[in-house]
Amino acid sequence: MPSLSCHEPPQPPSAWVRRFSPLVPAGAPVLDVACGRGRHLHWFAARGHPVAGVDRDGEALAAVRGVGELIEADIETGPWPLAGRRFGAVVVTNYLWRPLLPTVVASVAAGGVLIYETFALGNAGVGKPANPDFLLRPGELLHACAALHVVAYEDGFLADPARFVQRIAAVRLADGEPGANPPPRYLLAAG
Repeated sequence: MPSLSCHEPPQPPSAWVRRFSPLVPAGAPVLDVACGRGRHLHWFAARGHPVAGVDRDGEALAAVRGVGELIEADIETGPWPLAGRRFGAVVVTNYLWRPLLPTVVASVAAGGVLIYETFALGNAGVGKPANPDFLLRPGELLHACAALHVVAYEDGFLADPARFVQRIAAVRLADGEPGANPPPRYLLAAG
């Protein structure tokens, strides 16, 4: 596979991330977990957000140099490199490491949003990943986000490219919001 240079455009951002990025508070910092070559870092930086990305692949991170804060770390075997930090958005796509789910959710600041999309059970029948260790079980993402206010959730099949996914957009309510009257408004795309 050819290497992506710093001058080549990144892959386009996930449609799910694009759809729910307006929920991120203006100017709030955004963390991309397992950011790879930074397609979501570019997306949020272009919208005025300070961005941070963590990934174990130093070569992939080199393609994002200059976009924001980059942290090369193996988050599956080492300590969480962002302990105690909170973000206006935490983005995770095409990545699952179950022991990290509570940390990812805890990294969302009050008023911030978690935008998560990854593969789900059933994917083995259409492609990779096929290992159930890397496929969400039914409702697993909902359960992991129980402390957040779920704005949108999907669990199903996407045809192009063929894959089974689970995805969620969930907000950590700011202090005092749970009983707010009227409730907070999260603008959704017209269907």
